[in-house]
Amino acid sequence: MNALGFLVLAIWLALVFARGGFWLCRDRDDVAMPTPPAPKSWPRVAAVIPARDEADVIATSIGSLLAQDYPGDFRIVLVDDQSSDGTAKAAIACAAASASPERLTVLTGAPLPSGWAGKLWAVSQGIKFAEMNFAPDYLLLTDADIAHAPDNLRALVSRAEQGAYGLVSLMALLRCESLAEKLLVPAFVYFFQMLYPFRWVSDPRKKLAGAAGGCMLARADLLARAGGVEAIAGALIDDCALGERMKKVGPIWLGLTKRVVSLRPYPHFQDIRKMVARSAYAQLHYSPLLLVGALAGMVLTYFAPLWLALFGEGAARACGLAAFALMSLTFWPIQRFYGLSSARALTLPLIAALYMVYTLDSAVQFFRGRGGMWKGRAQAHRTEGA
Repeated sequence: MNALGFLVLAIWLALVFARGGFWLCRDRDDVAMPTPPAPKSWPRVAAVIPARDEADVIATSIGSLLAQDYPGDFRIVLVDDQSSDGTAKAAIACAAASASPERLTVLTGAPLPSGWAGKLWAVSQGIKFAEMNFAPDYLLLTDADIAHAPDNLRALVSRAEQGAYGLVSLMALLRCESLAEKLLVPAFVYFFQMLYPFRWVSDPRKKLAGAAGGCMLARADLLARAGGVEAIAGALIDDCALGERMKKVGPIWLGLTKRVVSLRPYPHFQDIRKMVARSAYAQLHYSPLLLVGALAGMVLTYFAPLWLALFGEGAARACGLAAFALMSLTFWPIQRFYGLSSARALTLPLIAALYMVYTLDSAVQFFRGRGGMWKGRAQAHRTEGA
């Protein structure tokens, strides 16, 4: 048992001190270079938004883009991906009531071809239209359920120009209002940071790359050099796949933000289960062996410390207590970032248990032919991540 205790403590010492400080939540757009200097001239930007049955949120999302205080030429291309709820009409009505209705173009998306994920197919159509009609220097790739603060585009472009970044990405502030959201949403961001430490993603000396799909500003020429979205056409975890391609052609930057807010509610545990299950097995490259390894690793990392602290003896118990203390310490900053009680940092083992169940469900849904289910489409493919 002592050997188990030493192993568990070693795991948490490595996570705390040798994983890029992922848990500190210091890689933020209001901390790291909070006010980048304005460029000498403002480049042309086109936002591309894929939308499928988003009538309930599209007006807020499009409205936030139309309200950007960006000094340069800024256009918005909404690709209506076979919606059946009046998404396009809601967007057009929003633009008509704004001060800059000419900024918005709404395209009717073509049917989804084989080999493409639905979102990326819509994005590719929007990019092609923007390139042909606006020749943008940057492409803002964002989602239909994302709202942007009025100064967000200005800040994104300033950061990209100042740092010569090919991609600047922000992890949107997710909704955290319901019981399920307060328990599980901060952990979603925590686990993402653990997989993709933002400091490492932004370090050109390290190969690790990632991005957050809700808000990605990409240099158009470098995106083309990276192969465009066509190079990741079937990717379910498209943001990190794009981040990987973009880091091969230039530096990238990823950070937390409160300037970009997700409008997507997750009022019930079932809603978060579906969100996690949509891509969890894809993260494991659809490998049963990696699934077993991931679940075993989670048991060792999140449950063993508590078990040793409660039932161990001597050195084993001391290691368990120390590991549990380190675990709780790492979970505290993201609770603070979301304005929640620091006491919630003690709940990580419970949360990890739920995420294990959701990961198993992701594999089950894949083998049932319902992997990556989104708006009526099963999008998971065995080639994901290959």
